This record gives sequence, structure tokens and C-alpha cells, in this order.
Amino acid sequence: MQKRSQFLGPRLRRLRRDLGLTQAAMAEDLGVSASYVALIERNQRPLTAELLLRLAQTYQVDLGAFAGDGGAGQAARLEEVLRDPIFSDLDLQPGEPADVAGNSPAVTEAVLRLYTAYRESQLALADRQEAGSESDPLEALRAFLGARHNHFPVLDEQAEKLAARVEAAGGFAAYLKDRHGLALRRMPPDVMNGAVRRYDLHRRALLLDDTLDGAGRSFQIALQLAYLELGDALGAAVAEGRFEGEQAQRLARRAVANYAAGAILLPYGAFHSEAEARGYDVEALGRRFGTSFEQTAHRLTTLQKPGRAGVPFFFIRVDRAGNVSKRLDGGAFPFARHGGSCPLWSLHHVFERPREVVTETVELPTGERFFSVARTVTAGGGAHGAQRVVRAVALGCEAEHAHRLIYAKGQRIEEGPATPIGVACRLCHRTNCLARAEPPLGRALIADDYRRMAAPFGFADG
Repeated sequence: MQKRSQFLGPRLRRLRRDLGLTQAAMAEDLGVSASYVALIERNQRPLTAELLLRLAQTYQVDLGAFAGDGGAGQAARLEEVLRDPIFSDLDLQPGEPADVAGNSPAVTEAVLRLYTAYRESQLALADRQEAGSESDPLEALRAFLGARHNHFPVLDEQAEKLAARVEAAGGFAAYLKDRHGLALRRMPPDVMNGAVRRYDLHRRALLLDDTLDGAGRSFQIALQLAYLELGDALGAAVAEGRFEGEQAQRLARRAVANYAAGAILLPYGAFHSEAEARGYDVEALGRRFGTSFEQTAHRLTTLQKPGRAGVPFFFIRVDRAGNVSKRLDGGAFPFARHGGSCPLWSLHHVFERPREVVTETVELPTGERFFSVARTVTAGGGAHGAQRVVRAVALGCEAEHAHRLIYAKGQRIEEGPATPIGVACRLCHRTNCLARAEPPLGRALIADDYRRMAAPFGFADG
């Protein structure tokens, strides 16, 4: 019995059209009949391994990119979309999403894009209703990134090509000089006047604060290259968001430019391969690519390319006061739309163990389990008296994906012990939590006249 992944008719048809060939011409190149090519394109015959090899040799096709996962990646995304309550009245049969993804990849992609636009509009509407007439540009940005699972395939593709050109030129300094006529100069903080990077058009130089560490320096150079060479792609990505205010547009442009800079430093193909090979070891990957722990963890959330997807991670960064300064919804963790996170999560305890990687299995009141990797990161510093900020970051995924991580090796993530946490106090209905800061919504408080519970609040209906 042939495997579904061998039925690649739509992909063969797309390749043939991209090459400008008729079925007869392709059949002649491959040494088969035109009717056989037609049958393959209609998924009435499988594309055999022998014919795949002949395709690769004849048209210089990358087999990995062509065969991919037989639509499994898109099918999984489509199944996730179809679980939305809006589709609950449809009589969908098991296997239908896989059939659609395998036979009609372009239609599947169109549906996914439409659903992304729909979800983004719903999130934006919810924000406007909650905030009244004033919209929050930061929440608009989070909705924009969340609707796309923090993944911009066009930026990945263009950044990967740019990274290859930089490598061929011998590095950033040589590339800036040859391509843009820019000299790379490191200057003391008093000259930079508070900036860490400045593009000096008059002197044809890119100036960098000389207190930046290696990872920070590389990121700022990559960021400037993104602005210089990927401006159209950045603009197109921001335009997709249909932001209402200039503030939100500027935040979005900065976010997608940062995304592009990360994609230049950590090109998708090479980074994905290394991540899989090293079990998503954040520190090891950072050493391999010369990036910081935070840069590397952030980039891991973006590996969502169909057919070559990584572990679906989420990411959060907090300060000592619990303020959330970065949140990426690449995974399935149900972040609260507003406010902080649960104080029982080890994310808030790593400040006591600086730069040590702390792993933890957490469980929500609904029974969902997640595996997280947390550590402190530092911004600033670099000189005596320079301001330094210590924050905590956590990278996490659903328990079912944890076996792919080196951190979970030998652990029973889905069955072993887990820390009970909530999304946020106002949304958590655990009645006996000593760390609770606020009562949950919809629960009646018990009178304290005759009994005081150990937990901060007692509930009349508990």
C-alpha cells in the first residue's frame, strides 16, 4: 500500500507550471508517458522514489523542499483552525483536513490566511471593546504577531539569501563596505550620546557603541542591513496588520525588523537543522551561531515553516516586578490578555539563580501540561557604572512536544509531577492557592466573621 506522502500531484503540477512545461514535455524529460504525468498530477498514481530521483536530477529540485511532509504540516494547521467553535456545526469527517491539504495545498494556504485575518480582526475588536474608544498599540502588535504565530515566511526567505551573501563576502564588515560603501566603526558611549547604533550618512559609516557585547553588536549590524535591504518586505508585512495608529505601525515595523535581523543571524534552514540535531539546547545553539540566550530562544519560536517546522514554542520575558515586556504566542499556552503570569511558575524564581537554566513541568487547572525552560538574561552594562537590567525569560511548549528537547530527556513529562499554576489570578479557580493576589472572576467570597481560610480568599461556593 502506497503512503499518502507519495501522492504529490498538486506539487508536481505546480513545479511543471513554474518550469513552463507541458505534460508532454515533462513526460519526455522523465522518460514516461504524458498520460502517466497526468495521472500523477490528479493523484491517481503515486510519485515513486525512482521518479522523484529523476525529477531531482533533471530539474535540480531539492527533494526535501519538494516532497516535504506530504501536506502533514498544513493538515495539522488546518485541523487546528477547524476546531474553532465557529465551525462546530460542520459535519467534518476524520481525515478530511489531510485530504484537502494533500490535494489542494494552495486552497489550504488560502483558507489559513483568511482565518489568520479573521482571528486578527476578532482580537483587535476585543481589544477595542475592552479599552473603549482608545486602542492599545502594544496589544495591537501582540495580536498581529499572535495571529501569525510569530512567523513571516517571506522575511525568512529573503533574510536567508542575505545571510548567504554576507557569508560569501567574508562577513558583515566586508559586505557593508562592498555593497553599501559603509565603514563599520565602534565608538565610545559619550560619542554615541545614548544610541547603541547610528547610521551616519554623511561619513558613510555604521557606528556602534563599543560597550556592546558580540551578540549585541552582530544583532545591530543585522538590523541595519534589514532596514537597508529588506525595506519593501518589512513594509508589506506591516501593511498586512492594517494598524489604525502611527504608534502601532512604528512598533510593528520595529518588531518585523527585529524578526528579520534574527533571521539573518540565524538563517532558517541551518538553524532548524542545528536545533533538531542538538535537541533545542538554547545555550549550545547560541554558541554555535554567536547569539545570546534571549536571541536564540526568541528565534526558536519562529520555526513554523510547513514541512520543516520546529517545536511550537511560546516565549515570555518579565522583570523582577512581574511586568511582561515581551510575549510571543508561538505555542498553545493561553496567556492572559492583560496583566502578569502565575507567581508559582519558576519563571519568577530564576532571579534567585542567575544565569542557571531551570526546567519545569507546569499544569493548568484544565489539566493541560507544558514544559518550560527559564533563565535570567541581562541587558545593558558593558562598562563601570553603566545601567544594567536583569530580566527572566521562559521558553515553553506543550508536554507532548517535550520529548524533542534535550532538557526533558529521561523525564515523564505527561505523567510525572507538575507544578500547578494558573494563567492569571483573575482567571484561575484553584481555591487553596496561598500565592493568590486577586479573587477569580465569578466566585462569591465567604464571610470572614467566623472562619478565616489559609488561602488569601475563601469562596462561598467552594
